[in-house]
Amino acid sequence: MISRRHHRIALVAVFVLALAAGFVLAVVGLPQRIADVAASGADTGETARLSVERDILAAQLRAGDEFAGRVGPDLVRGKLTGVPVTVVALGADPADTRAVAELVVAAGGSVAGEVVLTPAVTDPARADQLRDLSARLLPSGAQLPTATDAGALAGGLLGSALLAPPDGPAPDPDGAGAVLAGLAGGGFAEAPQGRPAAGRVAVVVTGAAYSGVDADASASTAAALAAELDRRGAGAVLAGRDAADGSAVAAARAAGAGPVGRLATVDGVGTGAGRVATVLALAERQAGGTGRYGSGAGTVGPVPAAP
Repeated sequence: MISRRHHRIALVAVFVLALAAGFVLAVVGLPQRIADVAASGADTGETARLSVERDILAAQLRAGDEFAGRVGPDLVRGKLTGVPVTVVALGADPADTRAVAELVVAAGGSVAGEVVLTPAVTDPARADQLRDLSARLLPSGAQLPTATDAGALAGGLLGSALLAPPDGPAPDPDGAGAVLAGLAGGGFAEAPQGRPAAGRVAVVVTGAAYSGVDADASASTAAALAAELDRRGAGAVLAGRDAADGSAVAAARAAGAGPVGRLATVDGVGTGAGRVATVLALAERQAGGTGRYGSGAGTVGPVPAAP
């Protein structure tokens, strides 16, 4: 039973997270407005005024984000009690992955295993090698998806090795260790630390948008990997730094009605607000719900609704 005091904290925190998302949207457009005024040659103090507005909004954003970071553990407490979570980093800032893992623990969950995948996973030039390796490393009795997408195959491999199906036995930890070691040997993952346990849900933490001519392909590969993890256990959440074009989050949100398009997503994982939203989205997902959260395009709100 949640106390009235804790419920009030939750409501205040959700309000601040929403406010922080609004500040992000306001700050994003200011540099272009300042540049437009400067380029027009008709600056009558407008540049200085906009610069002050930018600095005020940025300070408010920092304060709101600091508040979100401080109340985050209280807000998520009890939301993942007894739930083992597999944390997968794919191009993520280590600080983001670490902060999400710490909030999972604050929510009453446990980190069943941490997997750090390398950029080779989303490199189209390595796709054939990843497909071949996924088939060769597949644990006995497991099945890969029928899709040919390298991301989906890698997600199927990781899901079969690391996530416990809702209606079946947990995967063998030794087999999971062999899968991670094989991926590391192929250059697709960092060497595993410790012996992974089976997770019930997974969170895939990514970074900013991909760049270059292969940006969209790389983003789609990352989104497909997360979507396949979502099919294996009790669900998964894809969290990224933003939802800009070329990001994994944007690719998932643009994917339509298929498994990738139904994936739970959060943008803004580089902020306290986004990390809280990620853990709340995990709790929602393992309970059977799903949503798109953050301040980017295609969201339904900054965070899942407070219970």
